[in-house]
Amino acid sequence: MSRRIAVVLFNLGGPDGPAAVKPFLFNLFNDPAIIGLPGMARTPLARLISSRREKAAQANYAIMGGGSPLLPETERQAAALEAALADALPGDTARCFIAMRYWHPFTEETAKAVAAFAPDEIVLLPLYPQFSTTTTASSLQAWAKAYKGAGRSRAVCCYPVDDGFIEGYARSIETAWEAAGHPTPVRLLFSAHGLPEKIVERGDPYQAQVEATAAAIAQRLPAFTDWQVSYQSRVGPMKWIGPATDHAILEASKEGRALVVAPIAFVSEHIETLVELDHEYAALAKANGCPAYVRAPALGVDQGFIASLARLTVQALERDGGTCPGSGYVCTAPKCPRTEKAA
Repeated sequence: MSRRIAVVLFNLGGPDGPAAVKPFLFNLFNDPAIIGLPGMARTPLARLISSRREKAAQANYAIMGGGSPLLPETERQAAALEAALADALPGDTARCFIAMRYWHPFTEETAKAVAAFAPDEIVLLPLYPQFSTTTTASSLQAWAKAYKGAGRSRAVCCYPVDDGFIEGYARSIETAWEAAGHPTPVRLLFSAHGLPEKIVERGDPYQAQVEATAAAIAQRLPAFTDWQVSYQSRVGPMKWIGPATDHAILEASKEGRALVVAPIAFVSEHIETLVELDHEYAALAKANGCPAYVRAPALGVDQGFIASLARLTVQALERDGGTCPGSGYVCTAPKCPRTEKAA
């Protein structure tokens, strides 16, 4: 019997123009998963932060044409995944939907669209390879609150060492390095978005999963014996997990090592890759004498990565329900939904 399958792709979203920057920032900082204060304190603080950061953020988005490319890239990923699922599930009708956390299409908008599609089955598939309470958990919670339609639901909580994801980044790194003339000596720097230390100390598995991703990729790249994990995009006065990417760049530059930087927590290009890595950190490396600064692209619609997402979707459909990590990974962190026996 033919099934109607809705695959919901989650991501953070990004402003589509200068006027959207401030409300996007407000939505971000007003999320209790980001700032864990009661609403009466969090909301005015979010207004203050978004007001103070608006002009600087607009300047950064101006480098990319005024808005974030995240939605168009996610739309391409959704179209590629639909095509892959048409091949993998020829007797079914699978449609991909996009639910952004902090800008359009918001989770609530997408929930209505999925309900109108009237699916028999739903697969919730975050485009965050590594699980965090600030990303995946926040998106899944927002979905659970918003969706009122039909369909049996399953979620993929994470896929930090999935073969297609790992192999895709290994190819991206090797290709970028070769295109740059394979400079040596070289350090491979795996850069991921940071988190405040206190979030990790409370049991968030993100850092452990990022490090598992890096180790799995490095294992497939024997030419890179020197590699390191670092964290970018620090905000505010709190102590964040480290080492910081800018500090790692300075260290490598002082040692006279070329750098290949891979944004392993991002599967799409957006402000953290196109501005922070490609402009700010590239300038930092150059100013400090780094022999070569090479940035491996995010996966986007890499064929192997899309095949990986299709496989994760099919595997999720084969389960009775609940939440489960992708193949090849067992998480023991207390905040992981698998550890909490959500399956």
